[in-house]
Amino acid sequence: MRQVPSDHRRVDDPNPAELNPPPARPDPAAPGFDPAVPGLDPAKPGLDPAAPGLDPAAGLGPAAPGLDPAAGLDPAVPGVDPAVPGHMSGAEFRAYGRQVIDWIADYYERVESLPVAARVRPGEVRAQLPAHPPEQPEPFDAVLADLDRVIMPGLTHWQHPRFFGYFPANSSGPAVLADLISTGLGVQGMLWVTSPAVTELETHVLDWFAELIGLPERFRSTGSGGGVIQDTASTATLVALLAALHRASGGEVGRSGVGSGRYTVYGSAEAHSALLKAVRMVGLGETALRLVEVDDATLAMRPDRLARLLADDAAAGATPALVLATVGTTSTTAIDPVPEIGAICRQYGAWLHVDAAYAGAAAVCPEFRWIHAGVAEFADSYAMNPHKWLLTNFDCDTFYVADRAPLVGALSVLPEFLRNADSDSGAVIDYRDWHPQLGRRFRALKLWAVLRCYGAEGLRAHIRRHVALAAEFAGRVAADPRFEVVAPHPLSLVCFRLAGPTDEPTADLHRRLNAGGRIFLTHTRVRGRYTLRLAIGGTRTEARHVAETWQAIQQAVQ
Repeated sequence: MRQVPSDHRRVDDPNPAELNPPPARPDPAAPGFDPAVPGLDPAKPGLDPAAPGLDPAAGLGPAAPGLDPAAGLDPAVPGVDPAVPGHMSGAEFRAYGRQVIDWIADYYERVESLPVAARVRPGEVRAQLPAHPPEQPEPFDAVLADLDRVIMPGLTHWQHPRFFGYFPANSSGPAVLADLISTGLGVQGMLWVTSPAVTELETHVLDWFAELIGLPERFRSTGSGGGVIQDTASTATLVALLAALHRASGGEVGRSGVGSGRYTVYGSAEAHSALLKAVRMVGLGETALRLVEVDDATLAMRPDRLARLLADDAAAGATPALVLATVGTTSTTAIDPVPEIGAICRQYGAWLHVDAAYAGAAAVCPEFRWIHAGVAEFADSYAMNPHKWLLTNFDCDTFYVADRAPLVGALSVLPEFLRNADSDSGAVIDYRDWHPQLGRRFRALKLWAVLRCYGAEGLRAHIRRHVALAAEFAGRVAADPRFEVVAPHPLSLVCFRLAGPTDEPTADLHRRLNAGGRIFLTHTRVRGRYTLRLAIGGTRTEARHVAETWQAIQQAVQ
């Protein structure tokens, strides 16, 4: 790649101003340092102005083949017409790019000092934005300045080490950089032929990942099934339901709609709300959804209640289409008994989808693979989110099917403009047939980077550390008579509340803790009672952050 030395800018190139400099910056007085380009030292190897292809006098490389500078094209950026306002030159892009990377690195270093939750009122962010779009181009410096002035105060910092709400949304250096490359490449992976490497890397990485978390061979691309990256587990649930309806109806749902039969869907009372949204989206309606009673102690689905519902529906002439079993429910990480549920599904011909969006990450550790009991024998599809707890920034859901035929049958539409010899040969995978949208980003690049840069060993250390911290926190809560742990905590989520007959003291504690800005928790209801959730899983969360949080909770109730 052609390098532009830092001391050679076009005369019309701006001098980007640094934003939020870290405590230690290179000294502008140091030999060879150019303050015009933050972070770039032309004295470093590979940045020699005399290198072939660079003209120190002009700051530009020689005219590239086929480009005539006199014709109005900038030879520094082949194919970019400087007459179009807003186009960056190569030198500008490099300078601002380094500045943005510095900004992100500084953010990671200082995020712990920021309030965890956003400190704005509704409408406050929009009030600081112009009412109309800009007519004239603005320098990128202005965008970066408004990032600090307008955007940052309105963010809740999910990468904060004391963010314990919802489930984690990990990011990591390798994933961020790989995602930047994906964005820079700007390729479309809808068909194999539109970018073969996008498809083949995804197929290969999904096979790697299946091996890493102990999924069965039938979920690999080498057999009748395979994996694909969806955006979220919610989309995976929708896609699984579409495949299930295709199989249950022999394809009639695709031809005539859901009115061609009476189909029913099942999930526990603790299942994710995405299941309800999915039955609405496919047109079945809420009346088709059966919420199965859970065990009072474990909060997991009761197989006996599921069997009764399936039997009643089948006797009434309905076709049980799909059962969703959750491995790690959102409220408490309850784990549905997949072996028993799977046997019932097989009896009635229902599709079994296993939603392991959060908890599935734990299966990188052999000692936690018990959570996948029954998956190999019974699951028709499976989903988990590396973007939750496995260091791969949003969005990235790994979705697997044991048989891809119903999935492709439900979603394949082939207009003439997409036809090509490679697809017609049947020798390639076209992932456009594996999800609702046609276009698709190069998401596999960031998962590939994470798997390579951390390795199985690094990922296991990440998971084990958080599970140990959660066990330690739960022990402290249980030892304090003012509190009670209200649900099992097999992984890194702890559900607790203040002991007592009413909910208001716990709800008030929650409000005060979040208002303080040092920690952030979310809540749920367990057996009808207001309950705090502390979900440990942040990339930068250490033992001291959990200890500080427990100390803050204790002080808040004194």
